[in-house]
Amino acid sequence: MTGGVLVAGIGNVFQSDDGFGVEVAVRLATRELAAGVRVEDFGIRSVHLAYELLEGYDALILVDAVPMGDAPGTLAVIEPETAAGAEAAGVEVLAVDAHTMSPDVVLATLGRLGGSVERIRIVGCQPADLRGGMGLTPAVDAAVDRAVDLCIELAADIVLSTGKGNSS
Repeated sequence: MTGGVLVAGIGNVFQSDDGFGVEVAVRLATRELAAGVRVEDFGIRSVHLAYELLEGYDALILVDAVPMGDAPGTLAVIEPETAAGAEAAGVEVLAVDAHTMSPDVVLATLGRLGGSVERIRIVGCQPADLRGGMGLTPAVDAAVDRAVDLCIELAADIVLSTGKGNSS
């Protein structure tokens, strides 16, 4: 892949609402997407995602459960600082654990592998419960379809702004 947008659902389906990103990716995969947009469920495979990003994407949309202190099911679009930017600002980037999936781990791994992504957005959902257990809580489950629509809109906007959607 050269260019385009990767929408990556991340999270652990065995920790209740942490499976939010995975469920969004599953539902998003059944929808029609703009040319140049790829969707995949990466679960807890941060190293796999970092290597996939080395293929050369213009943008990454991560979908994840993100504790923000809001009501469960609240959605937010977050523009994170890149790992290189964080290190330059004196923020410690933690060592990589192949079984830990969080945006900072993915970006730190990507940077250590010599890669980068120009645009990164996180579609985050406030979880209600991150303890062990299968299935999303009702408030987070109710936010999944809204997050799918939000990802489609964000990806289409990115494709339009890069002008790469017409060539596929």
